[in-house]
Amino acid sequence: MMGKSNRDRARNSQRTRDLVVIGLDEAGRGPLAGPVTAAAVVLAPGSALSEAVTDSKALSEPRRERAYDEVTARAMSYAVVSVDVEEIDRINILQATKRAMERAVLQVLSSLGLAETEASLLIDGNFAINSGCRQESVIGGDATVTAISAASILAKVTRDRLMRDFDAIYPQYGFASHKGYGTRFHRERIREHGPSVIHRRTFAGVREYLSADMP
Repeated sequence: MMGKSNRDRARNSQRTRDLVVIGLDEAGRGPLAGPVTAAAVVLAPGSALSEAVTDSKALSEPRRERAYDEVTARAMSYAVVSVDVEEIDRINILQATKRAMERAVLQVLSSLGLAETEASLLIDGNFAINSGCRQESVIGGDATVTAISAASILAKVTRDRLMRDFDAIYPQYGFASHKGYGTRFHRERIREHGPSVIHRRTFAGVREYLSADMP
């Protein structure tokens, strides 16, 4: 069985040839509150990151922070983009996720001076985005493809930091602990206090508690 970096090199050489490979992943599709965040990462060909760079969901928060520092220090280019709750509610969470990824890709291409035809996207999941780049969806890619693993870490750490900032503004909801996910505690806080302005009004678990006088 090939190691992760060897698997990536095989994928790159066999499927993308001379194209620059951009790994893409998101964090925050499922929560009841806060933005959805996507990251795009370009690693140098053949670069080997430490074993700490793996699926962000498999790491503790301190290990994710260390992996974040490694990725940002060693990536050729990266971009992290968040789409806020207003846009999520307007276009739905899947489209908001795709939009965050599309914006992140454009930022990376711009930073490297590349056209869309010069890059190939490896996207965690089973969907495509609106891009002129060649693209491939990889189910479970955050655990098997280094560039996607790196993107998952940047997206997760960035979004977690945003939710800790929101916790300071709306301490009654406990965002620092659950990051907006629908834990029992979070759902109880919504029932008690009603939704905040960063709750997703189109999501079950939030919309039931909207009052007619909310802006």
